[in-house]
Amino acid sequence: MLKVGITGIGFMGWIHYLAWKRIPDAKVVAICDTIPERLKGDWRKIKGNFGPQGEIVDLTGIAAYDKYEDLLADSNVDALDICLPPCAHSKAVIAGLQAGKNVFCEKPVALKVPDGNAMIQTAKETGKILCIGHVLPFFPAYRFIFDAKNSGKYGKLIGGDFRRIISDPVWLTNFYNMETSGGPMLDLHIHDAHFIRLLFGMPTRVSAVGRCRGEVPEYFSTQFSFADPSLTVTAASGCIMQQGRPFFAGYEVQFEKATVLFDTWSGKPLTVLNEDGSVETPEIPNVDDVGNFAFELTEVRDSFANNRNSSILDGSLAADALAICHKEIESILSGKPAAI
Repeated sequence: MLKVGITGIGFMGWIHYLAWKRIPDAKVVAICDTIPERLKGDWRKIKGNFGPQGEIVDLTGIAAYDKYEDLLADSNVDALDICLPPCAHSKAVIAGLQAGKNVFCEKPVALKVPDGNAMIQTAKETGKILCIGHVLPFFPAYRFIFDAKNSGKYGKLIGGDFRRIISDPVWLTNFYNMETSGGPMLDLHIHDAHFIRLLFGMPTRVSAVGRCRGEVPEYFSTQFSFADPSLTVTAASGCIMQQGRPFFAGYEVQFEKATVLFDTWSGKPLTVLNEDGSVETPEIPNVDDVGNFAFELTEVRDSFANNRNSSILDGSLAADALAICHKEIESILSGKPAAI
């Protein structure tokens, strides 16, 4: 039984709490937060842009700490689930690893590349496992692409175009602050940067254009270059000012023998265009919001139980995604391609 301690009972902490409840051989045994009402189980003020709103939670049998050091000292906790603001990830993760805990941390791995690299190095030095919460590959429509690439079902992967766009999140404070949340690049686009890294490997160069708020990219488009010059990969992401725009994500991914389409805007199901001209709409699991995170946390449980790095959630992949995003920012601000 994997015994988990969650620190940071906000929206993601709430979603993770619900997801852990669905996973066999794992349970939440401790929480940590600085808000007194959260430590008493009153989570009704928690809400986000998907999933259920918070509610009264029965914390019977769950230790509640207002200091992170006390959570780290709890010998009943095997692993940490860190849902703190991104600016706090590095310090919390490093302390957790050094305390002898395996650590799962929400994305992004950190806001700055050196901090992310320090986390990876600490995991190596302590011999503990670090997983970073890039949940996108566990969404059925994205897992379909990942599995098709690995199986070779449609031949070689040759390119893709990715989209992830929201209306300006005016309800969030400090969203466009690179020292706290990282703006659309590190909060939103990093999902696709990680998925591109997972599918195609590490780019050798990025060429990005975009509009900014100061030096924080607000909306942008990127061309990714790879050692294989035939790979054609692009992505667009960011915020638009029209509040009528709901969250939108999608892709068009090309294989040698098929093109796979998906988007959340049109409501069109995942579609495969085959080389013979036929069109398929493969069945994929119909999963609720919490279920996607349960898929992810099942991978975390297995990674910790087997003392192995995850091929999807490994910290080094997350650090690569962070490095890619910072190179995209460099390209936008300089007006020139940025080598990686």
